[in-house]
Amino acid sequence: MSARTTSGRGGRLRGQLQQLTREVAKFGAVGGAGLLVNLAVFNLVRQVTEIPVVRASILATVVAIAFNYVGFRYFTYRDRDKTRRTRELTLFLVFSAVGLVIENGVLYTATYGFGWDTPLQSNIFKFLGIGVATLFRFWSYRTWVFRALPQRGPVKQADSFLAQRRPQPEPEPVRDPVGR
Repeated sequence: MSARTTSGRGGRLRGQLQQLTREVAKFGAVGGAGLLVNLAVFNLVRQVTEIPVVRASILATVVAIAFNYVGFRYFTYRDRDKTRRTRELTLFLVFSAVGLVIENGVLYTATYGFGWDTPLQSNIFKFLGIGVATLFRFWSYRTWVFRALPQRGPVKQADSFLAQRRPQPEPEPVRDPVGR
């Protein structure tokens, strides 16, 4: 393996790692804002209504899901494929619903399984549930919902490789003008 090939792969890997780091940072920024929305709505609903804790949490999660979709589509994944928005939104809502079940399942277990229902305990387990659900959401959104556009570099490389391998047409024989 030549030094050029090794450094090319290392440079490509470094570039992919930097891209992933930027993506995680953007996902975290939108998710952090969504976390604040989620917890603010949760605590507001708990303070001003008599809605039970898990229902209040589900309501807050739904508000945060709407907030996060806008942030992910127009900030985190703005450079991703936008051609199939209906499919994207459907998958986003399906995976968000799974995340909602994970997030609120943790809170439900703490509240009704162990009887931990003080405001502090509810916030701790709500936060823990959000953390577990976030891992699932990051994986599912980047893998299935906001799909990457095909890279142009590899496509150009493949096209040029195939152009080199195409058989060249054989030249037509030169005919003698006299007809021989």
